[in-house]
Amino acid sequence: MKKLSIGAAVLLFSLPAGAALAAEGKELPERDWSFSGIFGQFDRGAMQRGLQVYREVCSGCHGLRFIAFRNLGALGYGEDEIKAIAAEYSIEDGPNEEGEMFERPGRPPDRFPSPFPNDKAAAANNNGAVPPDLSLIVKARTGGADYVHGLLTGYAEPPEGLEILEGQNYNLYFPGNVTAMAPPLFEDAVEYGDGTPATVERMAMDVATFLAWTAEPEMEERKSMGIGVMLFLLVFTGVLYAVKRKVWADLH
Repeated sequence: MKKLSIGAAVLLFSLPAGAALAAEGKELPERDWSFSGIFGQFDRGAMQRGLQVYREVCSGCHGLRFIAFRNLGALGYGEDEIKAIAAEYSIEDGPNEEGEMFERPGRPPDRFPSPFPNDKAAAANNNGAVPPDLSLIVKARTGGADYVHGLLTGYAEPPEGLEILEGQNYNLYFPGNVTAMAPPLFEDAVEYGDGTPATVERMAMDVATFLAWTAEPEMEERKSMGIGVMLFLLVFTGVLYAVKRKVWADLH
């Protein structure tokens, strides 16, 4: 049986429930994200742990086609670390002198490869559904990081009186509340290198933070520029006001 993936769970976040299960999911709880607000910044430790969860749990089904290995420098990785991470992946290249494609170790400029050669192969391995690329998943779902986190932590026992089919699972935040995907995260699913306990809550927060970064890697630069512009406008307004007072003082 194919290993469950967090990416596959994210795929199911977007699928409609059956007609008999059309009720909306429970309202998503809002989390306190480090990157929220005008002064918010990404938590580098959380992003690195989130990358680990992605690589160990979900990369078997989903790619990050908009993210190159060299982009991981934004997570705090050094050049040698990035080269080592890239080299763990096999990248199709070519053609060679014989006109054939070949596999080689990844390099920093390469993008994260897709786990499947084409959509038909992806569908064949996922009950007919093509798992989406996760690069922009936080932007593509209402609720953003709260949605990703909520779905990953929302599995529960169905309420009394609700019958679900064998192989289906109850989720508080999934539209219709019933999904065919079993919980993708479980305690100690990964072993964090920094010693952080790998609870379901922690892993869900970390991977949601990482996917928020993949969806908007320029966020910190944008916020910094915005703050700079606002400060400039405030100072400029003060200067204009002072000039105006000076001009009118001379006229009177």
